[in-house]
Amino acid sequence: MTTAETTAQAQAQARAQSRAPAPPRSPAAGALRQRRAAPWQADPYTDALRSGRGPLFLRRSDGWLLPLEVERWCSEPDSADLTVLERCRGTVLDIGCGPGRLVAALASRGRPSLGIDISPAAVAHAVRAGGSALVRSVFDPLPREGGWHTALLMDGNIGIGGDPLALLSRLTRVVGTPGSLIVETAAAGMDAELDERVRVRVDNGNGAPGEAFSWARVGARALVRHARATGWAPSEQWAVAGRRFVALERPDRTAGRGAHAS
Repeated sequence: MTTAETTAQAQAQARAQSRAPAPPRSPAAGALRQRRAAPWQADPYTDALRSGRGPLFLRRSDGWLLPLEVERWCSEPDSADLTVLERCRGTVLDIGCGPGRLVAALASRGRPSLGIDISPAAVAHAVRAGGSALVRSVFDPLPREGGWHTALLMDGNIGIGGDPLALLSRLTRVVGTPGSLIVETAAAGMDAELDERVRVRVDNGNGAPGEAFSWARVGARALVRHARATGWAPSEQWAVAGRRFVALERPDRTAGRGAHAS
C-alpha cells in the first residue's frame, strides 16, 4: 500500500471511530465502566481536552504531582516543537499524539504522518485539527509497521508503559532502516541520569482520579544508555525553551555491508 493510501485509510478509520455511536448501557454498566476507566480515558483527561486547559496532573501514590501541559498540547506548535518538525524525515509516526498539534502541523506541510493514541477524545481532537490519527496502542499492530522513516515520542511519552527499554525495543520493529526516533526527555535542568518507574493516575485535583498505570521519566543520559542497549544510535541532543530532546538513528547496516563487499 502506498503512503497516500495508508494516510487516507487512517483518516477514514479515525473519522469512523470519532463518529461511531456508543451502544446503550444500563446505569449499573455505566458506573462499572467509570470505575474501570482506562488510563488517559478518564473523565478528567477528556474534560481537559474539551476545554483546552488544565489543571491536570499525573499523581503518584505518595501525593507527588507531575503537571501536564494541556494548554500547550492543545495549541499550535511552539518554538521547541518547530525544532522537532524541522528534523522529521519522510513518513512520520507520532506516538501518543494527544490532541494532535504535531500531526496537524505535519499535514499542513504536506508531510505524510499518522498519530496514534489510546484516548478516543484525543484522536477525535487530532482529526478535527486536520491530522490523521488512530485509536491505537504502540504495542498493537500498526499501519506501515517497520516502514516509518521518523517516529516521535514527545511530551514525556518515553514513559508509555513504564518500561523505556521495552518501548525502545518495540520501536525498532516500527521504524525502518535507515530511520530515526526523536525523544523528548526530562526537562532541561533536571538530572540527566533520572531513570524513574512509577505508578500514577490522571488527576485534575477536583475529583476521583482514574485507574493507576505504569509510567516512567527518563533523563537524557539515561535515555542514551537505554537506546544503545536496544539497537539505537544517538545522533543529536538539543534543548529549547526548557525542553530537551534526543535524536536516535537506526543505521542501514545493509548499505555498509554492500560497500564493504564491493
